[in-house]
Amino acid sequence: MSDELLVDKRQVRRSFERAAATYDSAAVLQNEVCQRVLGRLDYIKCQPATILDAGSGTGNALAGLAQRYPQAQLIALDIAPAMLQRARSRVSWWKKILAWGSQPATVCADIERLPVADASVGMVWSNLALQWVNEPQQVFAEMQRVLVPGGLLMFSTFGPDTLKELRLAYRGTDRHTHVNRFTDMHDIGDMLVHSGFADPVMDMEIITVTYADVRELMRDLKAIGAHNVTRGRPAALSGRTQLETMTRNYETFRREGRLPATFEIVYGHAWKPQPRVSPTGRPVIDIKGVQV
Repeated sequence: MSDELLVDKRQVRRSFERAAATYDSAAVLQNEVCQRVLGRLDYIKCQPATILDAGSGTGNALAGLAQRYPQAQLIALDIAPAMLQRARSRVSWWKKILAWGSQPATVCADIERLPVADASVGMVWSNLALQWVNEPQQVFAEMQRVLVPGGLLMFSTFGPDTLKELRLAYRGTDRHTHVNRFTDMHDIGDMLVHSGFADPVMDMEIITVTYADVRELMRDLKAIGAHNVTRGRPAALSGRTQLETMTRNYETFRREGRLPATFEIVYGHAWKPQPRVSPTGRPVIDIKGVQV
């Protein structure tokens, strides 16, 4: 991967720290995707004792997970402390109307290096967080490590067509990157297999959000912390001439009086396989021959 497309993790944390207070009011798409992923759990048989919400943000999935798995211990993990603080506030409010068992734990950490013990989690849940990592293969390996045998990984992320209009509108205005990199669904499926997951299921859908103008789109992205955090981003704010050019380019996409913003939503789930055993109950170990 080109260095200019790498994510600056310090900027990721700062962006979500600043956006914590405005995130919930602006994260309409994120909340909708969260509900769609939760709905998919209705068709999956799983009773995890512990659930790790990897990249939990302000905790918009916690209530839904608690309702489906009331006996499970929930762990909310996020890179931004302010987002976790919002999650704790939300949990305090929810506990007044929901009969929750134990209080969810909150952990501030990077999902590329999970501070979680091996084989200690029954489900890893991750909604729209994987696009903020540099090594998704490493993330999947970490998730596979912390899952118990037979544990479930359930996730969503953004695909390559996300914000394609904005990317095209900036094309030719300078040599910097202005939109983050997103991984293709098929590549994600390959990574799951290479990380030791079994029976991966992948699919995607396109959701188009429309705006009155480019400024409205940019305000929404800022409110949820979705800044350009690539290392190849401009060192300073775009100048007036560049913004005018980008806005003019974006106007070519206007349809029926509105500007579209495309989001490619990738959904996936996979299982950590049970150890293979022989008819006598002993573990099966594959031994590959070596050519001489």
